[in-house]
Amino acid sequence: MKDRQRQLIGQLTDRELLFHLYGTQLLILAISTVLGWLFFEKGHILGLFDWHDPAVWKVGIPAGLAVVMFDVLLMKFLPDSYFDDGGLNEKIFRGRSIPHIAIIAAIVAISEEILFRGIIQEKTGLVIASIIFAIIHYRYLFNWFLFINIVALSFLIGFLYSWTGNLAVTVAMHFTIDFLLGIVLKVQKDKEVN
Repeated sequence: MKDRQRQLIGQLTDRELLFHLYGTQLLILAISTVLGWLFFEKGHILGLFDWHDPAVWKVGIPAGLAVVMFDVLLMKFLPDSYFDDGGLNEKIFRGRSIPHIAIIAAIVAISEEILFRGIIQEKTGLVIASIIFAIIHYRYLFNWFLFINIVALSFLIGFLYSWTGNLAVTVAMHFTIDFLLGIVLKVQKDKEVN
């Protein structure tokens, strides 16, 4: 299955990849809108964001930095196969400008945190939201290490949301992780090419 996934990813043009990436995030936002409308009062989701909360800068960003540093450390000592997601992350970030990586990371962080923490975790709790978050990251299901990694990360993000009650904190953490790991993948790929 993993080889089939790698083959499918390899066949995607950059335009198709971006179409699917942005389309998926738009779908997540649409699902969030419908679920938010069905299960919560008007404006509920927006009320979960507080960008002035010091926890955004004191908890969210440092937690994201800690996850990235831990991941980079593991990348140095563990075999490459442990981080093999079929090539999707590499294909998404290689050749992108840093501003484009930031845009991708921001869109993904906002849309996924609204759905998984702001809606699913609010309605079902930390455990179910974390499991659904891990399953949604389908490509990680075929690599035990990445699957354990995404489950642990989801619980950590969910715990921070439970603790702070602020989606801005989890968006900041999620953005920091995706943005910095995107840059790491870009830099690694650029070194390989040169």
